[in-house]
Amino acid sequence: IGSFMKDLNIELWKLGVTAKTQHNEVAPAQHELAPIYETANIAVDHNQLVMETMKKVAGRHGMTCLLHEKPFAGVNGSGKHNNWSLGTDNGVNLLDPGDTPNENIQFLLVLACILKAVDTHADLLRQSASDVGNDHRLGANEAPPAIISIFLGEELNDVINALVAGTNVEAKHAQFDIGVTSLPKFPKDATDRNRTSPFAFTGNKFEFRSVGSSLNISGPNIVLNTIVAEELEQFADELEKADDFKKALKELLVKTIKEHSRVIFNGNGYDAAWVKEATEVRGLPELKSTVDALPHFLDEKNVKVFTKHKVFTEVEMHSRTEILLENYSKTINIEALTTAEMATKEILPAVMAYEKQVCDVLLSKKNAGIAYNLEQSIANKIDSLAESLNSKIAELDSVIVKAQGISDVYEAAKCYHDEVFATMQSLRA
Repeated sequence: IGSFMKDLNIELWKLGVTAKTQHNEVAPAQHELAPIYETANIAVDHNQLVMETMKKVAGRHGMTCLLHEKPFAGVNGSGKHNNWSLGTDNGVNLLDPGDTPNENIQFLLVLACILKAVDTHADLLRQSASDVGNDHRLGANEAPPAIISIFLGEELNDVINALVAGTNVEAKHAQFDIGVTSLPKFPKDATDRNRTSPFAFTGNKFEFRSVGSSLNISGPNIVLNTIVAEELEQFADELEKADDFKKALKELLVKTIKEHSRVIFNGNGYDAAWVKEATEVRGLPELKSTVDALPHFLDEKNVKVFTKHKVFTEVEMHSRTEILLENYSKTINIEALTTAEMATKEILPAVMAYEKQVCDVLLSKKNAGIAYNLEQSIANKIDSLAESLNSKIAELDSVIVKAQGISDVYEAAKCYHDEVFATMQSLRA
């Protein structure tokens, strides 16, 4: 594996992809590749080159590169951590808290825009990270859950709360008045990144951790850039007409944080109590699967934001949704047919061969007048499980035919999820 990763780095450098290997990850033969940050368009192109190069280099080493998000149940899956920041055309990172009050104000303003964008369009972010493989990964073994929330860290969260309350915030060595003219120098959050957070602030950027390993990162970045652009424009329109800029700015910050702080969560995303709180108390959407998430691309507010900024036309959005739903159905269809074939041609014959071995021993013992209770018990159990497996194969075949006969793309995708995928899960068990 070490030789493979070294060769991969060399090949990527030849292509101008400034990537480096950081470390091996939790799952067997799983490694993390870290590209150096660059502008979004180039990063997207380079990410596609990385995936293609990984496959080619793996082949040279007699290996296969799995870009599937969850190839093995119960073992950590694979994803992409989309590190996203916003900069000016002269290189100023707008998500750097900065050293001066004016920089602090600018940072808080951009942060408030992002809070509002993520809360308003959580459904868009969720659907941008949706595909068949990622449905297995999200919410399992360190992958973030399907509910979109923002991790800010304790210190930054204290600053936000103090701003809304109009009180002072105590930093590590001093107290600062939370006014617009004298904001504290924000320390980069010292706490460990929340491994269960879908969207975590990590010092001077956000890390969108829900993106699947096989996905093209253009989708998530189109969403992030568009929804934040929308909020920046709304803030600009309001502040540019203000008579008292500082007063209007503070009021806008407080109003925005109050209205959208429900999306901030610094705790354990896997806790069942969080799911209950998020959905029942805070009203955050829980879109568990690709089929749940994709139709929200066409929600009125989402169509409005993409068409307003001339990212997609409404026709393009309908086309995109249809293609993604069709891709989902086709992928599940291939997986289901493969599952049925594996069960029929590999698992069942192996089971029957083993059952024959057990029965041969049983008959030998019986003929010799030796007790054969153990063999009888094993044979009965194998036979029962084999019958159950065969029944599940027949059920899977039936629901595949049903799903293949549905012409409506959404209804077909729903059938593939609710019936075909569900039967596959049962057969796998």
